[in-house]
Amino acid sequence: MSPLVVAIEAIGWLGALLVLGAYVLLVLEKVESRSAAYQWMNVVGSACFIVNSGWNGAIPSAALNVVWCAMGLYALARLARTRREPPARA
Repeated sequence: MSPLVVAIEAIGWLGALLVLGAYVLLVLEKVESRSAAYQWMNVVGSACFIVNSGWNGAIPSAALNVVWCAMGLYALARLARTRREPPARA
């Protein structure tokens, strides 16, 4: 097996571990769905799946993970915007 194929497979497994790990942490209430840690795990994990799925020609999986990654990036952008906004005055 070529080093490139090994790297692509390792990227796929890393993605699987990140997405599954994020979900396990969520279920165990170690992270919240709106936390940056949870969202970053999903963004990086789905990006890994995009690489692996695209390389292997699994286009439906790659497309799903493009959407998953975009959702995570959107959530991270909202988190960043919320943190920058000053608190509302009463």
